[in-house]
Amino acid sequence: MKKTEIPQDHTQATGAAINPALPQNRVASVDIYRGFVMLLMMAEVLSLSDVSKALPGNKFWEFISFHQSHVPWIWLSLHDMIQPSFTFLVGVVLPYSIASRKNKGASFENILGHTIKRSFILIFLGIFLRSMHSGQTNFTFEDTLTQIGLGYTFLVIISLYSQRVQIGALIFILLAYALAFALYPLPGAAFDYASAGVSSDWEHNLTGFAAHWNKNTNFAWAFDQWFMNIFPRENTFLFNSGGYSTLSFIPTLGTMILGLLAGNILNSSILASKKLKTFIFVGIALILFAIVIHISGLNPIVKRIWTPAWTIFSGGICFLFLAMFYGLIDMKGRHKGSFFLMVIGVNSIAAYVIADGGMRNVINDSLYIHLGKNFDQIFGAAYSTLVSGLLVLFFEWLILYWMYKKKIFIKI
Repeated sequence: MKKTEIPQDHTQATGAAINPALPQNRVASVDIYRGFVMLLMMAEVLSLSDVSKALPGNKFWEFISFHQSHVPWIWLSLHDMIQPSFTFLVGVVLPYSIASRKNKGASFENILGHTIKRSFILIFLGIFLRSMHSGQTNFTFEDTLTQIGLGYTFLVIISLYSQRVQIGALIFILLAYALAFALYPLPGAAFDYASAGVSSDWEHNLTGFAAHWNKNTNFAWAFDQWFMNIFPRENTFLFNSGGYSTLSFIPTLGTMILGLLAGNILNSSILASKKLKTFIFVGIALILFAIVIHISGLNPIVKRIWTPAWTIFSGGICFLFLAMFYGLIDMKGRHKGSFFLMVIGVNSIAAYVIADGGMRNVINDSLYIHLGKNFDQIFGAAYSTLVSGLLVLFFEWLILYWMYKKKIFIKI
Protein backbone atom coordinates (compact mmCIF):
# COMPACT_ATOMS: atom_id res chain seq x y z
CA MET A 1 0.00 0.00 0.00
CA LYS A 2 1.45 3.36 -0.88
CA LYS A 3 0.70 7.06 -0.72
CA THR A 4 -0.13 8.38 -4.15
CA GLU A 5 -2.53 10.37 -6.21
CA ILE A 6 -5.54 8.41 -7.36
CA PRO A 7 -4.94 7.03 -10.86
CA GLN A 8 -7.14 7.84 -13.82
CA ASP A 9 -9.44 4.91 -13.06
CA HIS A 10 -12.73 6.68 -13.79
CA THR A 11 -12.97 8.36 -17.14
CA GLN A 12 -15.84 10.58 -18.31
CA ALA A 13 -16.64 12.38 -15.04
CA THR A 14 -17.42 15.92 -14.15
CA GLY A 15 -16.17 16.15 -10.59
CA ALA A 16 -12.73 17.56 -11.36
CA ALA A 17 -13.96 21.01 -12.34
CA ILE A 18 -15.69 21.43 -9.01
CA ASN A 19 -13.01 19.72 -6.92
CA PRO A 20 -9.63 20.86 -8.30
CA ALA A 21 -7.68 18.91 -5.65
CA LEU A 22 -8.68 15.71 -7.43
CA PRO A 23 -7.12 14.24 -10.55
CA GLN A 24 -9.28 14.85 -13.59
CA ASN A 25 -11.61 12.40 -15.33
CA ARG A 26 -13.35 10.77 -12.37
CA VAL A 27 -16.98 9.71 -12.23
CA ALA A 28 -18.23 11.94 -9.44
CA SER A 29 -21.32 9.82 -8.75
CA VAL A 30 -19.20 6.74 -8.07
CA ASP A 31 -17.03 8.61 -5.56
CA ILE A 32 -20.08 10.04 -3.83
CA TYR A 33 -21.86 6.66 -3.73
CA ARG A 34 -18.72 5.17 -2.18
CA GLY A 35 -18.54 8.09 0.25
CA PHE A 36 -22.16 7.45 1.28
CA VAL A 37 -21.38 3.79 1.92
CA MET A 38 -18.26 4.54 3.93
CA LEU A 39 -20.12 7.17 5.95
CA LEU A 40 -22.63 4.48 6.97
CA MET A 41 -19.72 2.36 8.15
CA MET A 42 -17.96 5.21 9.95
CA ALA A 43 -21.27 6.17 11.62
CA GLU A 44 -21.19 2.96 13.64
CA VAL A 45 -19.37 5.07 16.22
CA LEU A 46 -22.71 6.78 16.96
CA SER A 47 -23.94 3.55 18.63
CA LEU A 48 -27.57 4.31 17.82
CA SER A 49 -28.67 1.01 19.36
CA ASP A 50 -27.52 2.35 22.74
CA VAL A 51 -29.67 5.44 22.26
CA SER A 52 -32.64 3.24 21.38
CA LYS A 53 -32.12 1.04 24.44
CA ALA A 54 -31.95 4.13 26.65
CA LEU A 55 -35.27 5.33 25.20
CA PRO A 56 -37.49 2.21 25.23
CA GLY A 57 -40.68 2.49 23.24
CA ASN A 58 -39.42 5.34 21.06
CA LYS A 59 -40.34 4.21 17.54
CA PHE A 60 -38.07 6.72 15.82
CA TRP A 61 -34.93 5.50 17.57
CA GLU A 62 -36.02 1.88 17.16
CA PHE A 63 -36.23 2.44 13.42
CA ILE A 64 -32.88 4.24 13.24
CA SER A 65 -31.24 1.58 15.43
CA PHE A 66 -32.58 -1.23 13.24
CA HIS A 67 -30.98 0.31 10.16
CA GLN A 68 -27.61 0.59 11.89
CA SER A 69 -27.67 -3.11 12.78
CA HIS A 70 -27.40 -6.32 10.79
CA VAL A 71 -30.54 -8.45 10.60
CA PRO A 72 -30.31 -11.83 12.38
CA TRP A 73 -30.69 -13.85 9.18
CA ILE A 74 -33.10 -13.19 6.27
CA TRP A 75 -33.88 -9.87 4.52
CA LEU A 76 -31.89 -6.74 5.30
CA SER A 77 -31.45 -3.37 6.92
CA LEU A 78 -29.68 -0.35 5.44
CA HIS A 79 -26.55 -1.40 7.33
CA ASP A 80 -26.56 -4.70 5.47
CA MET A 81 -26.04 -2.78 2.22
CA ILE A 82 -22.61 -1.45 3.19
CA GLN A 83 -20.60 -4.52 2.19
CA PRO A 84 -22.42 -5.29 -1.07
CA SER A 85 -22.25 -1.64 -2.14
CA PHE A 86 -18.52 -1.42 -1.42
CA THR A 87 -18.03 -4.71 -3.27
CA PHE A 88 -20.27 -3.70 -6.19
CA LEU A 89 -18.27 -0.51 -6.71
CA VAL A 90 -15.06 -2.52 -7.04
CA GLY A 91 -16.58 -3.98 -10.18
CA VAL A 92 -17.97 -0.64 -11.39
CA VAL A 93 -14.56 1.05 -11.59
CA LEU A 94 -12.73 -1.95 -13.07
CA PRO A 95 -13.47 -1.23 -16.78
CA TYR A 96 -11.90 2.22 -16.32
CA SER A 97 -8.87 0.81 -14.52
CA ILE A 98 -8.25 -1.90 -17.11
CA ALA A 99 -8.67 0.57 -19.98
CA SER A 100 -6.23 2.96 -18.33
CA ARG A 101 -3.61 0.25 -17.90
CA LYS A 102 -4.00 -0.97 -21.47
CA ASN A 103 -3.68 2.61 -22.78
CA LYS A 104 -0.38 2.85 -20.90
CA GLY A 105 0.84 -0.27 -22.67
CA ALA A 106 0.37 -2.81 -19.89
CA SER A 107 0.44 -6.42 -21.08
CA PHE A 108 -1.78 -9.21 -19.78
CA GLU A 109 1.12 -10.38 -17.61
CA ASN A 110 1.53 -6.88 -16.13
CA ILE A 111 -2.16 -6.60 -15.39
CA LEU A 112 -2.32 -10.09 -13.86
CA GLY A 113 0.77 -9.51 -11.72
CA HIS A 114 -0.62 -6.24 -10.35
CA THR A 115 -3.98 -7.91 -9.74
CA ILE A 116 -2.52 -10.81 -7.76
CA LYS A 117 -0.44 -8.41 -5.67
CA ARG A 118 -3.50 -6.31 -4.93
CA SER A 119 -5.51 -9.41 -4.00
CA PHE A 120 -2.95 -10.50 -1.42
CA ILE A 121 -2.71 -6.99 0.06
CA LEU A 122 -6.50 -6.86 0.50
CA ILE A 123 -6.55 -10.32 2.10
CA PHE A 124 -3.75 -9.54 4.53
CA LEU A 125 -5.10 -6.07 5.36
CA GLY A 126 -8.45 -7.64 6.25
CA ILE A 127 -6.74 -10.21 8.49
CA PHE A 128 -4.59 -7.48 10.07
CA LEU A 129 -7.62 -5.36 10.96
CA ARG A 130 -9.45 -8.38 12.45
CA SER A 131 -6.36 -9.21 14.52
CA MET A 132 -5.90 -5.81 16.17
CA HIS A 133 -7.52 -6.86 19.45
CA SER A 134 -6.42 -10.50 19.40
CA GLY A 135 -3.61 -12.26 21.25
CA GLN A 136 -2.33 -13.69 17.97
CA THR A 137 -3.03 -13.42 14.25
CA ASN A 138 -6.74 -13.94 13.76
CA PHE A 139 -6.93 -15.92 10.54
CA THR A 140 -10.46 -15.14 9.49
CA PHE A 141 -11.67 -14.53 5.97
CA GLU A 142 -15.14 -13.00 6.21
CA ASP A 143 -13.93 -9.40 6.45
CA THR A 144 -15.07 -7.20 3.54
CA LEU A 145 -11.52 -6.54 2.31
CA THR A 146 -10.55 -10.21 2.59
CA GLN A 147 -13.65 -11.34 0.72
CA ILE A 148 -12.91 -8.87 -2.08
CA GLY A 149 -9.27 -9.95 -2.17
CA LEU A 150 -10.17 -13.63 -2.51
CA GLY A 151 -12.30 -12.96 -5.56
CA TYR A 152 -10.54 -9.97 -7.14
CA THR A 153 -8.10 -11.86 -9.37
CA PHE A 154 -10.96 -13.92 -10.80
CA LEU A 155 -12.91 -10.71 -11.41
CA VAL A 156 -10.10 -9.12 -13.40
CA ILE A 157 -9.64 -12.23 -15.52
CA ILE A 158 -13.39 -12.37 -16.21
CA SER A 159 -13.39 -8.66 -17.10
CA LEU A 160 -10.96 -9.32 -19.96
CA TYR A 161 -13.58 -11.38 -21.77
CA SER A 162 -16.77 -10.33 -23.56
CA GLN A 163 -19.88 -9.23 -21.70
CA ARG A 164 -21.58 -12.48 -22.73
CA VAL A 165 -18.84 -14.44 -20.98
CA GLN A 166 -19.14 -12.17 -17.93
CA ILE A 167 -22.88 -12.85 -17.66
CA GLY A 168 -22.29 -16.57 -18.22
CA ALA A 169 -19.69 -16.61 -15.42
CA LEU A 170 -22.15 -14.86 -13.08
CA ILE A 171 -24.90 -17.39 -13.79
CA PHE A 172 -22.53 -20.34 -13.40
CA ILE A 173 -21.13 -19.06 -10.09
CA LEU A 174 -24.56 -18.52 -8.55
CA LEU A 175 -26.04 -21.82 -9.79
CA ALA A 176 -22.99 -23.86 -8.73
CA TYR A 177 -22.92 -22.24 -5.29
CA ALA A 178 -26.64 -22.83 -4.78
CA LEU A 179 -26.24 -26.46 -5.87
CA ALA A 180 -23.43 -27.06 -3.38
CA PHE A 181 -25.69 -25.92 -0.53
CA ALA A 182 -28.69 -27.84 -1.85
CA LEU A 183 -26.74 -31.11 -2.03
CA TYR A 184 -25.28 -30.78 1.46
CA PRO A 185 -27.41 -32.94 3.79
CA LEU A 186 -29.71 -31.35 6.36
CA PRO A 187 -29.00 -32.02 10.06
CA GLY A 188 -30.30 -35.36 11.28
CA ALA A 189 -32.36 -36.00 14.41
CA ALA A 190 -29.22 -36.60 16.48
CA PHE A 191 -27.40 -33.45 15.30
CA ASP A 192 -25.73 -31.51 18.14
CA TYR A 193 -26.92 -27.97 17.49
CA ALA A 194 -24.99 -26.62 20.48
CA SER A 195 -21.72 -27.60 18.75
CA ALA A 196 -22.75 -25.33 15.88
CA GLY A 197 -23.64 -22.39 18.11
CA VAL A 198 -27.34 -22.40 17.23
CA SER A 199 -30.46 -24.02 18.67
CA SER A 200 -32.78 -26.29 16.73
CA ASP A 201 -35.74 -24.03 17.59
CA TRP A 202 -34.04 -20.70 16.76
CA GLU A 203 -36.78 -18.40 15.54
CA HIS A 204 -34.89 -17.57 12.36
CA ASN A 205 -34.38 -21.17 11.25
CA LEU A 206 -35.83 -21.82 7.81
CA THR A 207 -37.89 -24.89 6.98
CA GLY A 208 -38.33 -27.11 3.96
CA PHE A 209 -35.85 -26.81 1.11
CA ALA A 210 -34.72 -23.40 2.35
CA ALA A 211 -33.32 -25.11 5.48
CA HIS A 212 -30.20 -25.89 3.44
CA TRP A 213 -29.27 -22.26 4.07
CA ASN A 214 -29.74 -22.24 7.86
CA LYS A 215 -27.13 -20.83 10.20
CA ASN A 216 -24.06 -23.01 10.86
CA THR A 217 -25.60 -26.21 9.50
CA ASN A 218 -24.80 -25.56 5.84
CA PHE A 219 -22.17 -26.37 3.25
CA ALA A 220 -20.03 -23.27 3.90
CA TRP A 221 -20.00 -23.94 7.66
CA ALA A 222 -18.82 -27.51 7.03
CA PHE A 223 -16.04 -26.22 4.79
CA ASP A 224 -14.86 -23.77 7.47
CA GLN A 225 -14.73 -26.49 10.12
CA TRP A 226 -11.93 -27.96 8.01
CA PHE A 227 -10.39 -24.86 6.41
CA MET A 228 -10.20 -22.55 9.42
CA ASN A 229 -8.40 -25.19 11.49
CA ILE A 230 -5.54 -25.35 8.99
CA PHE A 231 -4.29 -22.09 10.52
CA PRO A 232 -2.86 -21.66 14.03
CA ARG A 233 -5.63 -20.76 16.48
CA GLU A 234 -6.05 -20.34 20.21
CA ASN A 235 -8.99 -22.76 20.09
CA THR A 236 -10.36 -25.20 17.55
CA PHE A 237 -12.75 -23.49 15.16
CA LEU A 238 -16.26 -24.88 15.54
CA PHE A 239 -18.46 -22.14 14.11
CA ASN A 240 -18.69 -18.42 13.42
CA SER A 241 -21.07 -16.86 15.94
CA GLY A 242 -22.59 -14.65 13.26
CA GLY A 243 -22.89 -17.45 10.72
CA TYR A 244 -20.41 -15.80 8.35
CA SER A 245 -18.19 -18.00 6.17
CA THR A 246 -15.06 -17.99 4.04
CA LEU A 247 -16.80 -19.37 0.95
CA SER A 248 -19.02 -16.29 0.75
CA PHE A 249 -16.26 -14.84 -1.42
CA ILE A 250 -17.65 -16.92 -4.30
CA PRO A 251 -21.09 -15.26 -4.50
CA THR A 252 -19.37 -12.00 -3.46
CA LEU A 253 -17.50 -12.37 -6.75
CA GLY A 254 -20.98 -12.44 -8.29
CA THR A 255 -21.69 -9.05 -6.73
CA MET A 256 -18.46 -7.70 -8.20
CA ILE A 257 -19.44 -9.06 -11.63
CA LEU A 258 -22.76 -7.23 -11.36
CA GLY A 259 -20.74 -4.10 -10.63
CA LEU A 260 -18.54 -4.88 -13.62
CA LEU A 261 -21.62 -5.08 -15.85
CA ALA A 262 -22.77 -1.72 -14.47
CA GLY A 263 -19.30 -0.32 -15.13
CA ASN A 264 -19.49 -1.53 -18.74
CA ILE A 265 -22.68 0.48 -19.15
CA LEU A 266 -21.24 3.53 -17.41
CA ASN A 267 -18.11 3.39 -19.56
CA SER A 268 -20.05 2.99 -22.82
CA SER A 269 -20.84 5.69 -25.35
CA ILE A 270 -24.63 5.44 -25.07
CA LEU A 271 -26.66 8.44 -23.96
CA ALA A 272 -26.66 9.26 -20.26
CA SER A 273 -30.45 9.04 -20.13
CA LYS A 274 -30.31 5.51 -21.54
CA LYS A 275 -27.68 4.54 -18.99
CA LEU A 276 -29.94 5.78 -16.22
CA LYS A 277 -32.96 3.89 -17.56
CA THR A 278 -30.87 0.72 -17.87
CA PHE A 279 -29.66 1.00 -14.28
CA ILE A 280 -33.23 1.42 -13.04
CA PHE A 281 -34.64 -1.40 -15.19
CA VAL A 282 -31.90 -3.86 -14.24
CA GLY A 283 -32.13 -2.91 -10.58
CA ILE A 284 -35.89 -3.46 -10.37
CA ALA A 285 -35.70 -6.68 -12.39
CA LEU A 286 -33.00 -8.15 -10.12
CA ILE A 287 -34.90 -7.23 -6.95
CA LEU A 288 -38.16 -8.76 -8.20
CA PHE A 289 -36.40 -11.92 -9.39
CA ALA A 290 -34.69 -12.39 -6.02
CA ILE A 291 -37.95 -11.89 -4.13
CA VAL A 292 -39.63 -14.57 -6.28
CA ILE A 293 -36.77 -16.99 -5.56
CA HIS A 294 -37.00 -16.20 -1.85
CA ILE A 295 -40.78 -16.51 -1.54
CA SER A 296 -40.81 -19.75 -3.54
CA GLY A 297 -38.39 -21.31 -1.06
CA LEU A 298 -35.78 -22.06 -3.71
CA ASN A 299 -33.19 -19.76 -2.18
CA PRO A 300 -33.56 -17.37 0.76
CA ILE A 301 -32.23 -13.82 0.88
CA VAL A 302 -29.50 -14.09 3.53
CA LYS A 303 -26.64 -11.61 3.64
CA ARG A 304 -24.56 -13.40 6.29
CA ILE A 305 -23.82 -16.35 4.00
CA TRP A 306 -24.27 -14.31 0.81
CA THR A 307 -26.82 -16.61 -0.78
CA PRO A 308 -27.27 -16.34 -4.56
CA ALA A 309 -30.64 -14.70 -3.89
CA TRP A 310 -28.85 -12.13 -1.72
CA THR A 311 -26.33 -11.50 -4.51
CA ILE A 312 -29.18 -10.79 -6.92
CA PHE A 313 -31.31 -8.83 -4.44
CA SER A 314 -28.55 -6.61 -3.06
CA GLY A 315 -27.12 -6.21 -6.57
CA GLY A 316 -30.46 -4.82 -7.71
CA ILE A 317 -30.44 -2.32 -4.87
CA CYS A 318 -26.88 -1.33 -5.78
CA PHE A 319 -28.01 -0.65 -9.36
CA LEU A 320 -30.73 1.65 -8.01
CA PHE A 321 -28.30 3.45 -5.71
CA LEU A 322 -25.96 3.95 -8.65
CA ALA A 323 -28.87 5.22 -10.74
CA MET A 324 -29.80 7.73 -8.03
CA PHE A 325 -26.28 9.11 -7.63
CA TYR A 326 -25.60 9.07 -11.38
CA GLY A 327 -28.84 10.88 -12.13
CA LEU A 328 -28.38 13.52 -9.46
CA ILE A 329 -24.64 14.11 -9.67
CA ASP A 330 -23.44 13.35 -13.18
CA MET A 331 -26.59 14.12 -15.15
CA LYS A 332 -28.18 16.98 -13.22
CA GLY A 333 -24.95 18.30 -11.74
CA ARG A 334 -26.34 18.68 -8.24
CA HIS A 335 -22.99 18.79 -6.47
CA LYS A 336 -24.23 21.04 -3.67
CA GLY A 337 -23.83 19.18 -0.40
CA SER A 338 -21.91 16.31 -2.00
CA PHE A 339 -18.44 17.55 -1.06
CA PHE A 340 -18.68 15.97 2.40
CA LEU A 341 -19.24 12.54 0.83
CA MET A 342 -16.68 13.17 -1.93
CA VAL A 343 -13.90 13.64 0.63
CA ILE A 344 -14.71 10.23 2.10
CA GLY A 345 -15.32 8.45 -1.19
CA VAL A 346 -12.02 9.34 -2.87
CA ASN A 347 -10.10 7.90 0.09
CA SER A 348 -12.23 4.85 0.82
CA ILE A 349 -9.36 2.59 1.94
CA ALA A 350 -8.19 5.22 4.42
CA ALA A 351 -11.78 5.69 5.61
CA TYR A 352 -12.17 1.92 6.00
CA VAL A 353 -8.99 1.61 8.08
CA ILE A 354 -9.97 4.62 10.22
CA ALA A 355 -13.43 3.20 10.86
CA ASP A 356 -12.39 -0.43 11.36
CA GLY A 357 -9.02 0.16 13.01
CA GLY A 358 -8.08 1.82 16.29
CA MET A 359 -8.20 5.45 15.18
CA ARG A 360 -11.74 6.09 16.40
CA ASN A 361 -10.83 4.73 19.84
CA VAL A 362 -7.83 7.07 20.02
CA ILE A 363 -10.01 10.05 19.11
CA ASN A 364 -12.77 9.00 21.51
CA ASP A 365 -10.35 8.58 24.43
CA SER A 366 -8.78 11.95 23.67
CA LEU A 367 -12.16 13.66 23.79
CA TYR A 368 -12.77 12.42 27.32
CA ILE A 369 -9.26 13.50 28.36
CA HIS A 370 -9.57 17.05 27.03
CA LEU A 371 -13.30 17.75 27.34
CA GLY A 372 -13.94 15.98 30.63
CA LYS A 373 -15.58 12.70 31.59
CA ASN A 374 -19.10 14.10 31.39
CA PHE A 375 -18.92 16.17 28.21
CA ASP A 376 -21.19 13.65 26.46
CA GLN A 377 -24.00 14.26 28.97
CA ILE A 378 -24.91 17.68 27.56
CA PHE A 379 -28.26 16.38 26.24
CA GLY A 380 -28.71 13.70 28.87
CA ALA A 381 -27.31 10.21 29.41
CA ALA A 382 -29.51 8.68 26.70
CA TYR A 383 -27.73 10.66 23.98
CA SER A 384 -24.17 10.27 25.30
CA THR A 385 -22.95 7.94 22.54
CA LEU A 386 -24.56 10.20 19.94
CA VAL A 387 -22.70 13.27 21.24
CA SER A 388 -19.30 11.58 21.52
CA GLY A 389 -19.83 9.67 18.28
CA LEU A 390 -20.65 12.80 16.28
CA LEU A 391 -17.46 14.43 17.49
CA VAL A 392 -15.40 11.35 16.64
CA LEU A 393 -17.01 11.23 13.19
CA PHE A 394 -16.23 14.92 12.68
CA PHE A 395 -12.55 14.48 13.54
CA GLU A 396 -12.32 11.37 11.34
CA TRP A 397 -13.68 13.44 8.47
CA LEU A 398 -11.17 16.22 9.22
CA ILE A 399 -8.35 13.68 8.84
CA LEU A 400 -9.71 12.66 5.44
CA TYR A 401 -10.20 16.32 4.50
CA TRP A 402 -6.57 17.07 5.41
CA MET A 403 -5.50 14.14 3.19
CA TYR A 404 -7.74 15.46 0.42
CA LYS A 405 -6.23 18.96 0.59
CA LYS A 406 -2.71 17.53 0.63
CA LYS A 407 -3.60 15.29 -2.33
CA ILE A 408 -2.81 12.18 -0.30
CA PHE A 409 -4.92 9.32 -1.59
CA ILE A 410 -4.37 5.76 -0.40
CA LYS A 411 -4.15 3.24 -3.19
CA ILE A 412 -3.67 -0.52 -3.02
